[in-house]
Amino acid sequence: MNKYIASIKNLFTFKEPKPIEQFILLENACDEKQPDHDSNDNTKPDDSNKYEDTDSDKDKAKISKKLTENLKYMKRTYSIPINGDIVLREFDIVVKDKTIPAFILFYDGMTDRDVINSAILQPLMLLSNIDIKGDEKNIADFVKNHILPQNQVKVSEKYEDVINEINFGGCGIFIDGIDIAFACDVKGWEHRSVERPNSEQILRGPQEGFTEVLRINTALVRKIIKDEKLIVEDFTVGKRSKTACSLLYIKDITNEFLVAEVRRRLENINIDYLIDSGELEQLLEESSYSLVPQLMATERPDNVAAHIANGKIAVIMNGSPFALVAPVTLLELFHSPEDAYIRYPYVHLIRLVRYLGVLLSLLLPGIYIAITNFHQEMIPTDLVFAIEASREQVPFPSVVELLLMEVMFELIREAGIRIPGPIGPTLGIIGALILGQAAVAANIASPILIIIVAVTGIGSFAIPNFSLGFTFRVFRFGYIFLGALSGFLGITVGLFLQSLMFVQSKSFGIPASVPFGPKTSSKKGSERIFRLPIWKQERRADYLNTQKEKKQPKVSRKWIEDFPKKGGDQNEA
Repeated sequence: MNKYIASIKNLFTFKEPKPIEQFILLENACDEKQPDHDSNDNTKPDDSNKYEDTDSDKDKAKISKKLTENLKYMKRTYSIPINGDIVLREFDIVVKDKTIPAFILFYDGMTDRDVINSAILQPLMLLSNIDIKGDEKNIADFVKNHILPQNQVKVSEKYEDVINEINFGGCGIFIDGIDIAFACDVKGWEHRSVERPNSEQILRGPQEGFTEVLRINTALVRKIIKDEKLIVEDFTVGKRSKTACSLLYIKDITNEFLVAEVRRRLENINIDYLIDSGELEQLLEESSYSLVPQLMATERPDNVAAHIANGKIAVIMNGSPFALVAPVTLLELFHSPEDAYIRYPYVHLIRLVRYLGVLLSLLLPGIYIAITNFHQEMIPTDLVFAIEASREQVPFPSVVELLLMEVMFELIREAGIRIPGPIGPTLGIIGALILGQAAVAANIASPILIIIVAVTGIGSFAIPNFSLGFTFRVFRFGYIFLGALSGFLGITVGLFLQSLMFVQSKSFGIPASVPFGPKTSSKKGSERIFRLPIWKQERRADYLNTQKEKKQPKVSRKWIEDFPKKGGDQNEA
């Protein structure tokens, strides 16, 4: 009873709240211990060299013969026991009539426990009755050659080598009395299986896409290119993340200077963490301010294999399902992998539709503004009256009306991508219909403008490359402003400036406008605007300067020589 009375009393009684000290994020944990600077000294410490290499001592540290020192070093490195996912297992190895202490270190969740138990711990703990004479070297060799059946075992003399292997899903084995350690590859983390590509879907062709595991991705490429000359060169990017990357090229085809340049850029990336290939693309490209993509990002192994076979390079990164291909030209960004798998006559129609969609997406809104504001005489009189009649109740100028609808369309597109599941496409369709109809009914936009925005949006979806689509979306707004300022004159100036931007943009020394500027030999280019028949694609692109220009003989269909030459399809130069 007293408890309820006290509760009721607390409801109607005011009590002074206890002062609570708010948390303040200091610059560093030792601010209170550092001496105060002279109040008259207005100079500030120089932060230009604040970024230092803190791992230099760790790189030089060598493994000790004493297991206690090794154990102490690894516990300090991995913050044991604070780290909850690091496993430290101590055990004994039998040597004649005595035991040698040892321990193994690995990350839980990144390794295969069955492999560790059956191929490492069980042989060392149960089958390690070593009966040999000699010193520590013989013991180390015996452990490596006779006791550890693991297929990948590295002998390391430095802590850094073992730590790198542990961080990448391996394990480290330390034995007392031996100044080396064993690093075993026991990767076993959960990963996504090989599925269909999400951003580059095609009707005909391979349906496999890259995953987030580096070795699965390189294996997908090797499954297509069964060539011993295919080189997979490994790199590590990021001082702390130590992200594994692989450079793929064909040794006797790709230009050696191109390989050396890509290798130089990968080796000279000095950052702490690298998370995705999108960050790697920005670190490798020459100009970060150019709107033209300088590398091609693709999640299709067949697309990567085709570019490598033609003399290009590819960079695959662990943790990202997208590979980077370089060098790349503007014309190649308009091509889809499906173009190589369908018949020659069909490709022309598909590419014509694609180029038309790009032109509509880029120029249609600007041309509409230019015609309605400056060049009404270029359209039929009845159409002019219809446009003016539809805009009679609209209170905004045509450029404001168009920009409003374009921004709404971009918002619908972005929202459709961010909403998970099947709601995204539904939102795009319903949102566009409802907003468009409501905008016309409320006299915010005219019906002809809704058609213009819809056709522009549909044309933008015809661009096969995601990055190139962003490029033309930015240019589209520029043409809208230029068309509103000075009509066709502004659009002409915009086309001229855009052409200059394309011409001056380069990808690893290759101009983005080739093979048109600078002009290359038609006999050495596999294709230009339209694709050549596959039996005419005898040479690799001239601008790549590959070691081997020809990729197939002049007569690739030898069976056709058995037919009488009475017209029809013949292999001609």
